Amino acid sequence: MEVPYLDLSYVNLNHKAALLEAVERVIDSGWTILSKEVVEFEKRWASYVGTRHAIGVANGLDAMIIALEVLGVGPGDEVIVPSNTYIATWLAVSRVGAKVIPVEPDIASFNISANAIHKAISPKTKAAIVVHLYGRPCPMYEIMEMAESSGIYIIEDNAQAQGAHLDGQMTGSFGHINATSFYPGKNFGALGDAGIITTNNEEWADQCKVYRNYGSQKKYENELLGYNSRLDEVQAAMLSVKLEFLKENNVLRTHIANTYNEQLAGIDKVLLPSVSQGNVWHIYPILLEDRAALINYLKENGIGTLIHYPIPAHLQKAYAHLGYQLGDFPIAEKIAAEVLSLPIYPGMSREQVFYVCEKIKDFYK
Repeated sequence: MEVPYLDLSYVNLNHKAALLEAVERVIDSGWTILSKEVVEFEKRWASYVGTRHAIGVANGLDAMIIALEVLGVGPGDEVIVPSNTYIATWLAVSRVGAKVIPVEPDIASFNISANAIHKAISPKTKAAIVVHLYGRPCPMYEIMEMAESSGIYIIEDNAQAQGAHLDGQMTGSFGHINATSFYPGKNFGALGDAGIITTNNEEWADQCKVYRNYGSQKKYENELLGYNSRLDEVQAAMLSVKLEFLKENNVLRTHIANTYNEQLAGIDKVLLPSVSQGNVWHIYPILLEDRAALINYLKENGIGTLIHYPIPAHLQKAYAHLGYQLGDFPIAEKIAAEVLSLPIYPGMSREQVFYVCEKIKDFYK
């Protein structure tokens, strides 16, 4: 049996007719940049997440950069970030000239805590970026309470957690201003790059719109040093179609995760992810010491896997100038050395899920 790590045919080909209709609608309109499809999707996303404003941009990295710009983060400021995250979280901080201050995650949740952020706050701290890694919500009530008492801004990096929630409140609605990627491989993705910013602050929302469009509100009049980062009409139209199925697809992911939890329980050498409310399971991560051997065994049996992520940001060549060494962030390093992502996607059959479990159990016999 073949089980790819990811197969997007269910979420795309299953709605091919509606997606093609959306594209045709854009073509027939004659407008491809910042027109009614973007406006409509922004309204729908804001309503879905539960914020007053949503501002579509070209991708998730730009969303974080513009969010930081709007908060006035720049040279001389510090921004607290997780040591265990995709490098984009760090890159956004670097792009605005601020200093990244990494903090370690909790090994059980892979996410940072309010206490970890609080301990890293200095007089130069302007903001913290919290990442709902792998689809699991961070403890946002505690984090926001800590931020309010400490006088810092919170940005949610919601790129892996569209539809995740805490007590019914969606991630991407807790922070002061928040960023999301709709990269195709996310649990809610476009058919190319796309992203969005959410906030309840009208002034910030207006500034985001200026930043995304060359720093301009009126054509050929530029107020600030902006970006060319606009969600295009075609992607917005397709995202509007796919939003109707996000809840259903997240339920399918949860069913797969539950099966993994049940079938793989009791394997001494495998640490399964702890269960938490509101997790949308963008990724199903396990921790194990003999990762390379299991990867090869699964590959021989037609099963694809990935590593999220094999090199922590502080050890990447791009951040060599910060001077971090192996051992500086042992939890992030342990996760990088031992984490393995198993296949999980809508349309993955029950037979495929059980086949993956069977092969993992066979490996550990």
